[in-house]
Amino acid sequence: MIKDKVVTVVLPAYNASKTLRATVSEIPEDLVDHIILSDDNSQDDTLKIAEELHIDYILQQDENKGYGFNQKKCYRKALELGSDIVVMLHPDYQYTPALIPSLCYLIANNVYPVVLGSRILGKGALSGGMPVYKYFSNRFLTLVQNILMNQKLSEYHTGYRAFSREVLESVNFENNSDDFLFDNQILAQIFFQGFEVAEITCPTKYFEEASSINFRRSVTYGLGVLLTSLQYRMARWKIYKNPIFR
Repeated sequence: MIKDKVVTVVLPAYNASKTLRATVSEIPEDLVDHIILSDDNSQDDTLKIAEELHIDYILQQDENKGYGFNQKKCYRKALELGSDIVVMLHPDYQYTPALIPSLCYLIANNVYPVVLGSRILGKGALSGGMPVYKYFSNRFLTLVQNILMNQKLSEYHTGYRAFSREVLESVNFENNSDDFLFDNQILAQIFFQGFEVAEITCPTKYFEEASSINFRRSVTYGLGVLLTSLQYRMARWKIYKNPIFR
């Protein structure tokens, strides 16, 4: 706990057997009350390793439902457990668990209700191995989103996030995509509800075992991001309110 607040780390997993041990080993046990892993029907030993690591709660699907669906299960379980702060961390070891205290203290001290670990703040993204096309796509999409949503984030596409309970209970994340677009939609919902979002610099590591979507799915994701930003602007102008903003 931090200041009597229950802290839960959620791990939406898919084929994470090669990196799960390293990720879990660095989660600070003295601060985190619960670890939840939701497995999206992995085809490797993710579940076996999760059981060996004695992860507190292991959820699983009988078929692959998607990254967004996996997150929804994690957040529902975290809220059910009475969590006050929920940290979403990819178990692919791209992001260091050592930043969990920094993310959580900003929320526990009522400074910000949402904190993101940004790969773009500083100069670590490319040096950490982020593919050049992904870096520039990230920068372009973030620029467009900041304009359409009147924000100043360094990136909207990080897989390292911390939320207060109030935020997760206030946004309609159940209406979001079951795929990768979920991450972008929940940020749009958070801004639509008027919550402030903080960012801290986060080093990142790209390597063969780290999960990544292919180029075709990246294009689909990018188009979805632009559509989400336009839907946000239309909802703000009261032209049309997409169900995710209701």
